[in-house]
Amino acid sequence: MESLVFLKQYFRNFHSTGAVLPSGRMLARALCRHAQCSPDLASATPRQILEVGPGTGAVTRRLVQCLGPHDRLTLIELNDAFVAHLRQRFASEPAFMAVADRCRIVQGRLEEMPAEPRFDRIISGLPLNNFSVENVEQILSVYRRLLATGGVLSFFEYIAVRPVKRVISGRHERQRLTGIQHALDALYAAGQAERDWVWPNVPPAWVNHVRFG
Repeated sequence: MESLVFLKQYFRNFHSTGAVLPSGRMLARALCRHAQCSPDLASATPRQILEVGPGTGAVTRRLVQCLGPHDRLTLIELNDAFVAHLRQRFASEPAFMAVADRCRIVQGRLEEMPAEPRFDRIISGLPLNNFSVENVEQILSVYRRLLATGGVLSFFEYIAVRPVKRVISGRHERQRLTGIQHALDALYAAGQAERDWVWPNVPPAWVNHVRFG
């Protein structure tokens, strides 16, 4: 069911969906690595966690298991079908229902998110390589605005997509991809970046984590 919903939206909205299948379990685990609540954090200050572009909830399924008893999870999703699917999951699936009172789904664009609350963790599923350089720069700027001090941004991309596409694409596309790389390089330089490699994903992916002090 989840894959079918995702596939339909891929064909209808490729630009914003960006993948044929939902994220695999190992990719979801890597994306949520910094969101995991360890025992010593259970009684700590509640965390605000934001998932951007959750789609059908493949990563959300992992996130709801990571929440501490006082954490709050916000999901922001633009696609009507995905929003309906997520709401159904929170109403019917035990793991989702267990934390439903601490989660909220916001339908809209990331750029429209208010400045408060600021988030301790942001997990992004947006296909940045599909967007214009200006869009990517704006999205990354919003992430910086929404992150709390010491917060971590985690996002993924498929391995070597930009280098490969630069080889086979025309001049305009090469310029776009180079601009996206420059925007990401500036993001990495502004924080402390690390990367997880997820080879078993289809296709293989890497997850970037950037912490801002």
